[in-house]
Amino acid sequence: PKEPSGSPSADSIKIKKEVANAFVKRKKRSSPYEWYFEYYKSPMEQMHERCENYPPCDHLSEQIGFALAYNRFFG
Repeated sequence: PKEPSGSPSADSIKIKKEVANAFVKRKKRSSPYEWYFEYYKSPMEQMHERCENYPPCDHLSEQIGFALAYNRFFG
C-alpha cells in the first residue's frame, strides 16, 4: 500500500534476510590484538593528545615538530 505522499509504506518493503545481511554485516575482529587497539590508544597517541590539549605545546609543535615540543614541555 502507498501512503498519501506517494511513497511505499514500511510494511510493503520487504527483502530477504540474506540480502539484508549482505550489506549490513558487521566486520568481526580477527584477533584480540585488533580488539585491544580499537579501544586503547598507543602511548604515542596519548602523548600527541597531551601536547595538542596544551596550547603552547601545540603551537610550538607546528613550528619545530612534535618530538622537540613535547620534550620541552613534558619531557
